[in-house]
Amino acid sequence: MSGGALEGIRIIDLSSVVVGPLATQILADHGADVIKVEGPGGDIGRYLAGKGRNDGMSPKYLHLNRNKRSVCLDLKTTQGHRVLMRLLETADVLLWNVRPASMERLGLGYDAIRRVKPDIIYCGMFGFGQAGRYRDMPAYDSIIQGVSGVADLNRRVLGAPAYVPFVLADRTVGLIGAHLITMALLHRMKTGEGQRIEVPMYENMVTQVMTEHMYLSTFDPPLGGTGDPRVLDPGNRPIPTLDGYICISANTDTQAHALFDAMERPELKTDPRFTTVAARFRNVREYFRLRREAMAMRTTQEWMEIFRRRDIPAAPCNTLESLMSDPHLNDVGLFQKREHPTEGAIMDIAPANTMSAGMRKDWIPAPRLGQDTANVLEEIGYTKEEIAKMAAGGSVRVAGDAARRAFNSDRTRRHE
Repeated sequence: MSGGALEGIRIIDLSSVVVGPLATQILADHGADVIKVEGPGGDIGRYLAGKGRNDGMSPKYLHLNRNKRSVCLDLKTTQGHRVLMRLLETADVLLWNVRPASMERLGLGYDAIRRVKPDIIYCGMFGFGQAGRYRDMPAYDSIIQGVSGVADLNRRVLGAPAYVPFVLADRTVGLIGAHLITMALLHRMKTGEGQRIEVPMYENMVTQVMTEHMYLSTFDPPLGGTGDPRVLDPGNRPIPTLDGYICISANTDTQAHALFDAMERPELKTDPRFTTVAARFRNVREYFRLRREAMAMRTTQEWMEIFRRRDIPAAPCNTLESLMSDPHLNDVGLFQKREHPTEGAIMDIAPANTMSAGMRKDWIPAPRLGQDTANVLEEIGYTKEEIAKMAAGGSVRVAGDAARRAFNSDRTRRHE
């Protein structure tokens, strides 16, 4: 038993790459039994973002699929489809992230699943809301960053559209999906009702962009244009110091006035351009220029010592490399060295959030393709002989004996 607030909840995860796997990993980290159902080729995320020590176990896959079990089914075969439907009889949630038309073609639409499991929580994560004309368009993170206006924000600052260089849309919508599934589980606990959830990436990312940047077009008629000028100003970026970069966010009057003292420019506290939040907003470009000139006079560490004494919000601008040795992250144990039973030593990223009660008690390493097919199918009533026959016919895939023994041995050690 895993422990955790979601212990006893079974989730069938048909998703791949990032958006769905992130949502189910959050739920798995809190105790849900997530069964990752993959086709014969496996989740494409197994092969993206670099090759690991073994084929199909990429770094990104390892970071998004802990605490899950892998079952490999060919859903295009009658037998594979039948096995999934039998598995769904035991499930609380079905999550998927392909276009809805694909689910219908596979015989996995909401109405078909409800006939097998009337109270199922059926969660689809896809590009565009189904009431709109874009509903059948394919979507990936880069598509959504472009169409939702994220890339255009960089045009306003940098002069040309550019993607945020991590899968921002996938990760934002994955978080939202986990929240919606949790609320649906609470609703079912109160009412006994299952439901269909649609999590469209486009609408979610437009909401994130426009709550920030609808700006004066919020009013009807508009009082001005779009785009928060403070956030979009080219000076709103890490500031060069003598030896690196520093990030400052002195927003309140108390913080800004303390910053002026730290810069040895106390006269700015009474300068009408900078005395109040509203005044600094109107003169944000000059405010940023003065900060930039001052920061160039000292090292990052020197500024950090000055800012800490004055309680001014600031931090060094970390690199990907320096994050791995950040002393605070070391204090909280965010990066943890673990021994994966088939991949060897890996650096895992622990859950960032803590709860005083209801956290998962164990850690299951990200599984090899089909690692748990035999065990899960036996749990729902298939015999070893039936499983072997289906494997021989290609409707299911069972992981190789060596990998299975390694995982089973590891799980035995962790539960002794």
